[in-house]
Amino acid sequence: MKLKLLSMSVAVALLASCGQESATEQPKAETTKTQSVAEQKDAKAKAPVELQSGLTLDNFDRSVRVQDDLYRFVNGTWLSKTEIPSDKSNYGTFTALADKAQEDLRKIIEASAAAKDLEPGSNEQKVGDLYNSVLDVDTLNQRGLEPLKPYLAEIEAIKDKQQLVEYFAKVPKLGSSAPMGMWVNNDAKDPTQYIMYMTQSGLSLPNKDYYFDEDETHESIRHAFVKHVETMFNLAGLPKGAEAAKDIMALEMAIANAHWNKEDNRNSVKTYNKYALKQMSELTDAIDWNAYFTAMGVADQSNLVVRQPSYITALGTIVKDTSLDAWKTYLTWHLLTGNASLLTSELDQENFAFYGKTLQGTPEQLPRWKRGVNAVNSLLGEVVGKVYVAKYFKPEAKQRMMELVENLREAYRQSINELDWMGEETKKQALDKLSKFRPKIGYPDKWQDYSNLTITKGKLLENYMSARQFNFNEQRDKLGKPIDRDEWFMTPQTVNAYYNPVMNEIVFPAAILQPPFFDMNADDAVNYGGIGAVIGHEMGHGFDDQGATYDGDGVLRDWWTAQDKEEFKARTTKLAAQYDEFEPLPGVHVNGEFTLGENIGDLGGLTIAYKAYQLSKEGKPAPVLDGFTGDQRFFMGWAQVWARKYRDAEMKRRINVDPHSPSEYRSNGVVQNMPEFMAAFDVKPGDELYLEPEKRVKIW
Repeated sequence: MKLKLLSMSVAVALLASCGQESATEQPKAETTKTQSVAEQKDAKAKAPVELQSGLTLDNFDRSVRVQDDLYRFVNGTWLSKTEIPSDKSNYGTFTALADKAQEDLRKIIEASAAAKDLEPGSNEQKVGDLYNSVLDVDTLNQRGLEPLKPYLAEIEAIKDKQQLVEYFAKVPKLGSSAPMGMWVNNDAKDPTQYIMYMTQSGLSLPNKDYYFDEDETHESIRHAFVKHVETMFNLAGLPKGAEAAKDIMALEMAIANAHWNKEDNRNSVKTYNKYALKQMSELTDAIDWNAYFTAMGVADQSNLVVRQPSYITALGTIVKDTSLDAWKTYLTWHLLTGNASLLTSELDQENFAFYGKTLQGTPEQLPRWKRGVNAVNSLLGEVVGKVYVAKYFKPEAKQRMMELVENLREAYRQSINELDWMGEETKKQALDKLSKFRPKIGYPDKWQDYSNLTITKGKLLENYMSARQFNFNEQRDKLGKPIDRDEWFMTPQTVNAYYNPVMNEIVFPAAILQPPFFDMNADDAVNYGGIGAVIGHEMGHGFDDQGATYDGDGVLRDWWTAQDKEEFKARTTKLAAQYDEFEPLPGVHVNGEFTLGENIGDLGGLTIAYKAYQLSKEGKPAPVLDGFTGDQRFFMGWAQVWARKYRDAEMKRRINVDPHSPSEYRSNGVVQNMPEFMAAFDVKPGDELYLEPEKRVKIW
């Protein structure tokens, strides 16, 4: 994904963790209608191909009853035979496709990396020199800490709290962290305008829970973190490593104590708090806001959105009460750890030892070539994405996807009209939103221009600093300009998808449009269970507990009647309670409230995809393939895309930080609520996946 301004994140809902505004017009490439749906079907009928089920039967475990465990029936043999690669914390369908995309990109990138006499400033020169600067470990070790020293000196030169605050504003350009972050996005209450968003930040551990949970896992991680900081200071030749580590931990605990919890942080309404820049002193006068916004180059702006106002107030007290020396030690640490992978092998390996091995349980780092591919993806993603699409993405896949999207849209329309719990007034608003969903398929219509980004041979840290400045400028320069409706927040080579609420758009990069998600040669059942449910999932985010707070034009507003809102809340609360019961490891439970949005997306997505599949058959019976009916293959298609194994440390981490449920429950947790699944496999009382009708949840 492209680096974003000011430690930027984008408020989008992702399909998988490896997730704003409306547009009624369609992108040009997607509105050129070469054939009607009927003509497409006629063409397919005239040129029949051998029908394939799309199921990977070798992965099935026939010793498991599908009525007890759909997930292991479909994936059991794969689960028993597959070893998680040593450079990964988890492995599954998404990662297998991502590995394939990396191999494809490697061929593209190494063509530039091996070329001679490339034109300076050309995209090929930038790709080749960036890739080679990652691979050239000898140069990294020879240069040592020298590339970082000017930045360390800048911290050391801070003389007072005003300069400290000015430095906070510069941090996004340095790969570092400060206690508050900023990004630019559409104003959620006026998505025709860009606005700045301020959010809590500044932690080295994944979130607040890691600083205060008293279980053995978190206590062990805190102890390991303090030792890690000390080791990093010693390796970098910085003084008083042990003392610095304790000071950093103490300051981060104060910051973490003021942080909002993860459940409140995903609440779109609670986190929209608009302030004039001149009002920020009302939150705290201990921070020199004029110095901060001037250093960032945004002092001419009128307003911003503060996501966690109480945090900013508490931060003011922390800034005032913490010594300047302690802050400088903290900033030195974040500069060091934020750039460790761009420096010496010793610093890089120690940084991985904590963040890779301790936090995620990953035994080994990625090989250098993969890290090089990741660097190019991160800094020059759409340069190689354009070549990737030309080589590996079939134009007919985009056309077929548009057909699937429209079938899902029609299924959603019918489902909304048939809802017995929603009143007509709210239905009208929901249908309006549905009609305005804008699909983006495969790749952008307008590619990013990198002409202002400088990449230099053999200077890895400087290349990242250059890219951070480039992205900072690009994002800051959006302010006051028209909304760019063609911007993508994933590269085409990303195996994922997302929904962007303020743009009311659903986005499907090219790399996910391949088996098992999408197979041009497979029968419709598995395609609807795979990519059809993915489409439904992203549409479902428009109607999940947070997406439903935005209307069809991407405006954050309440478009529900009071009664319908109560009915919706009752259903979502019931679904959250179901997921609270899931226990992937002994004593480790899914957080139903935290994962609610993704669970609604899964349930709604699969429900609507099933309905769309039925519509696609036009009343004709589905063939029996590989011994399974169409309905059975539909649900198997859903289950097989979620094949995934996790290391225990990674599972524990994800439960804390990932709003997606573990893959097993994305399969089994959804289907137990669907009477269509019960009918397809004759699931009866006493079967593990049978859920009494009164306990099932239907939202959309």
